[in-house]
Amino acid sequence: MSHNSFGHLFRVTTFGESHGPALGCVVDGCPPGLTLTEADIQVFLDRRRPGQSRFTTQRQEPDRVRILSGVFADGEGAPQRTTGTPIALMIDNVDQRSKDYGDIATKYRPGHADYTYEAKYGIRDYRGGGRSSARETAARVAAGAVARLAIPNVQVRGALVQVGPHRIDRARWDWAEVERNPFFCPDPVVAALWADYLDGIRKQGSSVGAVIELVAEGVLAGWGAPVYGKLDADLAAALMSINAVKGVEIGDGFAAADLTGEANADEMRGGNEGPRFLSNHAGGILGGITTGQPVVARFAVKPTSSILTPRQTIDRDGADTDLLTKGRHDPCVGIRAVPVGEAMMACVLADHFLRHRGQTGR
Repeated sequence: MSHNSFGHLFRVTTFGESHGPALGCVVDGCPPGLTLTEADIQVFLDRRRPGQSRFTTQRQEPDRVRILSGVFADGEGAPQRTTGTPIALMIDNVDQRSKDYGDIATKYRPGHADYTYEAKYGIRDYRGGGRSSARETAARVAAGAVARLAIPNVQVRGALVQVGPHRIDRARWDWAEVERNPFFCPDPVVAALWADYLDGIRKQGSSVGAVIELVAEGVLAGWGAPVYGKLDADLAAALMSINAVKGVEIGDGFAAADLTGEANADEMRGGNEGPRFLSNHAGGILGGITTGQPVVARFAVKPTSSILTPRQTIDRDGADTDLLTKGRHDPCVGIRAVPVGEAMMACVLADHFLRHRGQTGR
């Protein structure tokens, strides 16, 4: 299997399967001299870790990260800093229950990649989906923690803005609320509604989709490149690569189709510190290059395909059969997708920052 890497100057390769002994990543191209400890990475992995509330899978994984290479402490008591060489990060799997997947060894789960993996490779790891499992995203979050160090003046934040048909009220948006509830929700009122709603979904053995919004502040104007190096194109590709993501939009996205040219164009006025934009319908990117405004992106996550309702499918021989998926699954995978989305945005921004600096010298 190829295509396990993304990025150009800041390049990430992930490895491992859901029910293998471990998973991890190699980060290549990280600048030298950055202070990096396992604690710097662990804080982000803890936000993604499963089993922290009744609204996520109850798989109990500590997700403790180990740094295997790419750092050095020059002297006793000196801080551990990046050396500029590849940074290898390892996360052990400790709570696999492969027996939960014995019934699907020869059957394809509807909505999963079971059929397509076997059609392509002639073999698949049916234990939790193997490489296609969302467990792989732990490695992305670890890489994203390193990426944030490469762009220290940029703040990347994410929030869950829709669960099923229930959307937040943007008038109540409060970033502080994101860390106060298990949904990463900026609206405390709708967070309480989601709790009751997802309790019902969970007890039914069903699932729902979600929408996550990402905002990066502190991004300077000029990152990205025209035509085939557009930052928004790379960002869209990175977000689409996350498990279960079925749609990405930048700025107003599809809502821009409802606007007139007068309403959509972000008007400008002069300022002491450069142009001042009167709106941000473009999501901070024009022509694939950042404007200096916040970079805004959203992505839609489909409902978790593993549900307790029997579904029609076929087996490896093409015979019709029914399948009820056992195991531990998220009633809304969008909750834990928030830190994953943040990590992917951080990796893309770090890559484009280094590419911009390499081309322009600033």
